[in-house]
Parts: sequence; C-alpha cells; structure tokens
Amino acid sequence: MLKLKRLYEPAETEDGYRILVDRLWPRGVSKEKAKLDEWARNMAPSNEIRTDFHHQKMDFQAFKEGYLAELSGNQFRMAFLDKVRKELEKGNVTFLFAAKSEEENHERVLLEWVFENL
Repeated sequence: MLKLKRLYEPAETEDGYRILVDRLWPRGVSKEKAKLDEWARNMAPSNEIRTDFHHQKMDFQAFKEGYLAELSGNQFRMAFLDKVRKELEKGNVTFLFAAKSEEENHERVLLEWVFENL
C-alpha cells in the first residue's frame, strides 16, 4: 500500500519504507526522530513554484499543473518509480511531508502521479 503521512506524526511499523519527499528539511525534526529510509528531495517541486504557491501567487490547480509538468521532465522520475515499485513488493511505502495542509500539497500530486505511472 502506498500512503501519505505528516512527518511530525510518530513512525509506525505499518509505515513500511518511509520516504521524505520535501525539498527542504522540515523544521524541528531531527534525522533520528524522522526515521527515514530515504529523502527524495529531487522529486519535490522546484523552489520557484513551491515559493509561489506558499506565497499565494498561484492557486493549487496552477501549482499542480506546474508540478506535473516538472515531474514529466524530471531526470530522476524513472529511478524513483522503480524504487517505489520494488519497495511496494516488500510492503507499505509511506511518503512523508511537513506541509500544514493535508489536502493541498505536492505530496498528494506526487502520490497521484506515482499511481498513474506505476
């Protein structure tokens, strides 16, 4: 199963393989406490669209379209998909994020994109 979880929530066995998919390291969380298996920062949106979205210079739909365009040209996308596919064969994979909004964030966009491309 592929799922999402805020990094600030405690790690659980059911999380399986834990991947942080944020470009920046989340504030207030030590690397030990995060209990990551991987930090896939190259799968996060560019600083430009991330900053524009956070400063409300674009709405979520425009952000999503921009991020999907970036993903389609991301040189790391195939390796990332292969890694996720291999880990899903072993068990759960959890994408971790630090965003406050659990509904409008790039991890949801990434999750949909991974489902469509696996």
